[in-house]
Amino acid sequence: MFLLLLLPSAASGSGPDLPPLMLWAWERPEDFSFLDPGKAGVAFLMATVRISDAGTRVRPRLQPLVVPPETPLEAVVRIESDAAGPGPFSATRCTELASSIVSLAQRLGVRRLQIDFDARLSERAGYRRLLIELRRLWAPPRTLSMTALASWCLGDAWIAGLPVDWAVPMFFRMGPDRPAVARYLSRGRPLNAAPARSSWGISTDELDFRPPPGRRLYVFHPRPWDREAFEELSRWLDR
Repeated sequence: MFLLLLLPSAASGSGPDLPPLMLWAWERPEDFSFLDPGKAGVAFLMATVRISDAGTRVRPRLQPLVVPPETPLEAVVRIESDAAGPGPFSATRCTELASSIVSLAQRLGVRRLQIDFDARLSERAGYRRLLIELRRLWAPPRTLSMTALASWCLGDAWIAGLPVDWAVPMFFRMGPDRPAVARYLSRGRPLNAAPARSSWGISTDELDFRPPPGRRLYVFHPRPWDREAFEELSRWLDR
């Protein structure tokens, strides 16, 4: 059962511009009734895609989401893959998947899409094919963005030529890459991948890296958002 719940006129906040602060809302019940739409938007998990050699399954969000009217919204699609071969990323499969994603977003009335996929090296060509097809179906002024592993934006800039409006480098849950990323950022060097220079992704339980001025900030919270968590984040940003 699809339980995405939006308060009246919530989708009207889905124009081309986004605020400088976006809160990620993952697959769990989320109630943003406390949120002032003038202070932040919500990037909500719209669907999870599971890719395997046997097929592709799109599961819409199963948990309730409540946002105030006029909240700027961005629909996020999480892709998870355990495919062993290139078959799941064939041109036909990518076209079918892109069509399913776009159809779901259109039914919800959103105009911004973000794709979240930690693609392996062997999956990059297929991921590129999928994004190209999404861009064809999801033309401007609708926006298409992606999340990006931090390593993709430093020494490995393979995302530079992808057909996205921007990429969000995720400076959390970095595992063994963390020390190298910390050293790179401490030197004040710009990210190699141009699409990733306008946004940063962080988590409230790993506030170790402060973004440079002018970046749009996407923030993950490991528990459901509430007023206290948002106010604590606001205090950190104001320091």
